[in-house]
Amino acid sequence: MPTRILPAAGDADAVRSLTTLLSQLPDAEPVTPVGDSTQLVDTLAHLAAESVDDLPEVVVVHERIGPVPALELIREVALRFPAVGVVLITSDASPGLFAAAMDSGARGLVALPLSYEELAGRVQAVAQWSTGVRRHLGHGGEVFTGVGGRVVTVSGAKGGVGATVAAVQLALAAQASGHSAALVDLDLQAGDIASYLDVQFRRSVVDLAGITDISPRVLADAVFRHDTGLALLLAPAEGERGEEVTDRAARHLVSALRSRYEIVVVDCGAQLTGASAAAVEMADTALLLTTPDVVAVRAAKRTVRMWDRLQIRKAEETTVVVNRHTRGAEIQPPLVRKITATPVAATAVPAAFKELQGVIDAGRLHELDDKSTVKQALWRLAAELGLVEQTEPDRRSGGRPRGGDRGGDRGPVSFRRRKEAGG
Repeated sequence: MPTRILPAAGDADAVRSLTTLLSQLPDAEPVTPVGDSTQLVDTLAHLAAESVDDLPEVVVVHERIGPVPALELIREVALRFPAVGVVLITSDASPGLFAAAMDSGARGLVALPLSYEELAGRVQAVAQWSTGVRRHLGHGGEVFTGVGGRVVTVSGAKGGVGATVAAVQLALAAQASGHSAALVDLDLQAGDIASYLDVQFRRSVVDLAGITDISPRVLADAVFRHDTGLALLLAPAEGERGEEVTDRAARHLVSALRSRYEIVVVDCGAQLTGASAAAVEMADTALLLTTPDVVAVRAAKRTVRMWDRLQIRKAEETTVVVNRHTRGAEIQPPLVRKITATPVAATAVPAAFKELQGVIDAGRLHELDDKSTVKQALWRLAAELGLVEQTEPDRRSGGRPRGGDRGGDRGPVSFRRRKEAGG
């Protein structure tokens, strides 16, 4: 059986020479090369969505791949697609880089300029290793591809616009729909998820900050399992310790969570840190909450522009959510869309703090009444984002979903639990 090899290099000349040499290897089947780190991960995720057997046995990563550095990219590939062997192509073959590459999860290193014999020997060895891993996984082992994970970040245009409430309810909606869901507090100095859910905890995101290889067991030890079934990874009780969570640590953490959970909701707060920037950059969906007032909308515009300048997120890839919306407000979602130059969620969350005050003060936000207009709106937002699966229309109610719709039905949103045995 031929060995499928996926080249990943950002330089056209490097791609050409690498592909030419790989095509000369015996029993090798080079596939279409990819030009950057995002394309590589997306390609592997697409292939693994069908079957782990569709993944290439070997991925060859050139040292000049971008925008994510080569070693960080290798770590993410090794974590999310453990049946794929990665070979690093580099001009630095020093023992220090070799050790760093192995620590990141590479199965081999080939020095530049490329040598046919060295490349052939390394690819063959890695292909044999990959085949052995797949054989093991095919006999009862856990197929740990990490494909299903979807990351949603929730950021505030400024403090106090409701990002944490939104993050909690979106995660609860995903969990209620039958997804395995994790809720992460990356508002490292002022995170309030533990208070909103009345959680006493010992471990936090800081406990994972210094770990480069976050195994499933290590991750399970760090998360707090809430009564609702949500997996919680909380901000540290001592805010000053938030500095220990670097952008690199955040990348490892998000990759590990994406590998274990179908939905990962990250509360990034309103302050931009290296950790929150990394999470927003890696997210499949990045939400930015604002309220319909001049100060908050201006803050949203500043945030969008800052993300764009820092190459964290493009404006067209950011979704603004209008919270505390009232029909009589001068600032309406279409104006927010025009000012921020971003897409705006079709679901606006109404201003109804009285519905929230009791459960927030009691630390029972997860017990918010189904009749709450705030909860209904946030769960409709979850459906709009594809985080939940809605029930079929209820024929007894004239063909409309019992859970309400964007037309203003005040009934509770209803979702189907995929894993229920009964109806």
